[in-house]
Amino acid sequence: MIHEKERTALNPSVAAEGEQPITNHNASIADSAGDVNTQTVNSVKGEKNKLKTISMTDLYDQVYTSRPPIIGGLLYPGTYILAGAPKLGKSFLMAQLAYHVSTGTDMWGFPVQRGSVLYLALEDDYGRLQKRLYKMFGVETAKNLYFGIEAPSLGDGLIDLLEGFVEDHPDTRLIIVDTLQKVRGSSDGHTYSSDYQDICQLKHFTDSRNLCLMIVHHTRKQQSEDRFDTISGTNGLLGAADGAFLLTKAKRTANDAMLDIAGRDQQDQRLHLVRDTKTLLWELESTETELWEEEPDPLLEEVAKVVSEDNPKWEGSVTALAKQIQYSASPISLAMRLNVCADQLKTDYHIRYERYRSHKGRGVKLTLERPNDERKPVPA
Repeated sequence: MIHEKERTALNPSVAAEGEQPITNHNASIADSAGDVNTQTVNSVKGEKNKLKTISMTDLYDQVYTSRPPIIGGLLYPGTYILAGAPKLGKSFLMAQLAYHVSTGTDMWGFPVQRGSVLYLALEDDYGRLQKRLYKMFGVETAKNLYFGIEAPSLGDGLIDLLEGFVEDHPDTRLIIVDTLQKVRGSSDGHTYSSDYQDICQLKHFTDSRNLCLMIVHHTRKQQSEDRFDTISGTNGLLGAADGAFLLTKAKRTANDAMLDIAGRDQQDQRLHLVRDTKTLLWELESTETELWEEEPDPLLEEVAKVVSEDNPKWEGSVTALAKQIQYSASPISLAMRLNVCADQLKTDYHIRYERYRSHKGRGVKLTLERPNDERKPVPA
């Protein structure tokens, strides 16, 4: 039996079936904040200006599906900065990252999601790129890895061209802009506001797509207690970005380096890298931080038992599900917990959790899927 303590102050609008009033009459699965039903609050200026809000109760009544990582434990959808001193090996690291994503091969033991890659190598020419890639990967090419050596600035159509590339290559997982300065346009200086807005333009693009944009940038010579404060420019760059990778060496002539990682969707990490003197590939020597793992949830373990290879689908009310798994608290709290934990149920147990409405009330569906192909559910 699953014993759960009910939490108070919850609106009955999230009821499991038809026993309680239901306020949300639209689809319950949302990919972004813009997909949810929101209440509006009138401002002092009148009906024309309204503030969009959502109550905590309604927030818990939604199912938000997160996007899978590009490289598990290392790189996630969003806008990131890779910073380092000039001529330190950043472009080689980016070429390595691009190749692994385009081929779907593991990188340093991290699992990679395969997809098309666009690499804007704006400080190179095609001849230099050819020689660099041949030295790194030989004749093992990737058909879905694309290069460009020219691009307009942010204010002159860059986003439109990126949108066009993604339209032509809908499986795009990674775009690399090498370097940021090449697409910022001319300026006498950059303020916090301009730095923030430049990254926000790129972030708005990635937020609407299931992909990662990596921007190569430089560090300044001044040292700082926080390594990430050495990124050239104001804190507006890192403040707007989803995360940053910082490549540093103790000595420029050394073959070893440190890669520090910080981001919204991952824990801080430090990787110790060594560069192969023949191929110039970066190899992982050690890590200072073990990746965290969520502990098994007893509730999800019980829910997972409801479906199997022989019976890959279950459908019914939340009340019926609560009885089947012997959930001791209310069906309302069970529905909320499943809403919040839908991603973990899918990741750990390969079970897709869906909600629906019918004339009888609210129900749920549990579908067991193949671990390696989420787009192909097990047939009933």
